[in-house]
Formats: sequence, C-alpha cells, structure tokens
Amino acid sequence: MSKANIAISACLLGHNCRYDGKAKYYPKVELLKDKYNLIPICPEVLGGLPTPRVASEIVSNKVLREDGLDNTLYFNEGAKRALAIYKENNCIFAILKESSPSCGSNLVHDGSFSGKKIKGIGFTARQFMQEGITIYTEEDIDMLLEEDKNE
Repeated sequence: MSKANIAISACLLGHNCRYDGKAKYYPKVELLKDKYNLIPICPEVLGGLPTPRVASEIVSNKVLREDGLDNTLYFNEGAKRALAIYKENNCIFAILKESSPSCGSNLVHDGSFSGKKIKGIGFTARQFMQEGITIYTEEDIDMLLEEDKNE
C-alpha cells in the first residue's frame, strides 16, 4: 500500500527557510515518515522572499516587515503556490508551523514585533482553511502518531 501525502512546513523538517535563516526542526516529524510522504512547503520562499529576510507580522489585513514595508503580495503569492503544491501532490492534510504569519492556524504574532502572540490565522493557513483542508500544527504531532498506533 502506498503512503498518503501530507504537506508540512519545511522549517519543521529542518530546512533553513525561516526569516532568520534558521529552521524550527521538530524531530518527531521523522516518526510520521513511516506512514506518510512529507511534502515540504515554505510559503514565504515560494512567494519570492529571500532567506534570511526582515521579520514580518500581520497588521490588520496586511503583512508588514519590521521596517514597515508591505510584504502582503509575497504572502498571498506564497499561499497560492503552497496550495498548488498541496493539490498537485493530492495531500490529505497539512502540518503548518504555529505562530507564523504564513502558517499559523491558531496563533500569530500581534504585529508589534515584541514577541507577543494573539489568536489569529496566517495567510497560507487561511487559504488552506477556505479550501476545506485540515490543518494540524507541530503541537498535534503526538496526537497524529497516537492515531496511527490505533489504526
């Protein structure tokens, strides 16, 4: 039986694609490889932003860089391209990095660049949700692994 495909934030797989040029490697994702093909996506890079880059946060309905420049177009383009990859690979769900202005599905930074997080949804997570795609975060990986044991 072939494994199902899932989209996953590339930074969780150890790809150095975050704004600071680093990853947010989450070792437990390796355990998912037994059941799923992991399809890495980084919407910000897909949208044309370099690595490293100036930090961005959602302010109202825009994504602004810490220096005030508007990155909204890059985030919209990245969301579209990430969705296309999801669909091209017939993914069954996504695991997205919480708190990211692209991938956050429950929390995002508050737009003050102070590190404070608030309830909110990133641009790619919103696009995925509008398509009816189930989104998990790195915090849900233990639950997904437990579900796998019970099947």
